[in-house]
Amino acid sequence: MISRTAEYALRAVVWMAYAPDATLTTQQIAEVTRVPPGYLAKVLQALGRAGLVRSQRGIRGGYTLTRAPAAITVLEVVNAVDPFRRIRTCPLGLPSHGANLCALHHRIDRSLASVEAALGASTIAELLDERRDSPPLCDAVG
Repeated sequence: MISRTAEYALRAVVWMAYAPDATLTTQQIAEVTRVPPGYLAKVLQALGRAGLVRSQRGIRGGYTLTRAPAAITVLEVVNAVDPFRRIRTCPLGLPSHGANLCALHHRIDRSLASVEAALGASTIAELLDERRDSPPLCDAVG
């Protein structure tokens, strides 16, 4: 499961991807994605630090994507705000285990690796292109 912050970041990036050349305000993004504007502002700052969005100040200010939606993976967005966590050492802190995970934690980590690979192989453009009855992560399109 991804965090609420990662979900909010994905909603924002997906919405910006519908009009990748448009400059959208925090309020505009918040209204469509149903993310609280104050929280969204922090998420957008993190996305900016990660180089996924750029901000423009002033009367025509707002946010835009820095790359085409086809060049941004879902994993990049998640990692920008709440890095995906794998199990590298024993979660119980057992000194005898260390990086040598037990069977349970090894299987959980393998599952996490599969999710990480799937998110890394999925682009924002692919989400937009997939034909479904509902637009991804947003209430409405356009």
